[in-house]
Amino acid sequence: MDQRKRAEFVNGYTRALISAWSSEEYAARLRTDARAALAEAGLELPADAEIVIVQTAAEGEQEGNLEVQVELYEIGLATGRYEFHIPETPQIDTAELSEGDLSDIAAGGNSCCCPCCCCT
Repeated sequence: MDQRKRAEFVNGYTRALISAWSSEEYAARLRTDARAALAEAGLELPADAEIVIVQTAAEGEQEGNLEVQVELYEIGLATGRYEFHIPETPQIDTAELSEGDLSDIAAGGNSCCCPCCCCT
């Protein structure tokens, strides 16, 4: 797969992941009508393609690796069987945040919406 097609796939797959993580409705559509849900994310698949959605643990599994997913997509291009691994929604480990960090997050942090450096 050339770089442009790879980038298009990665962008579509990323949109599908973010949509699944942020919308239970989208995640449900992935399970019930994967073709339409993937098309919505920019991944148009052939009409006769077999689509398999695999839910995986958020961390520590080979299936969540982007390179593995690209390889699975390339196999799908050759065989007509597309397997998509959708990790569980990643969780923030708040145990590693200090009380000050949590306070900054709750208060909006020290971030600024403007690109200048006057706010720091």
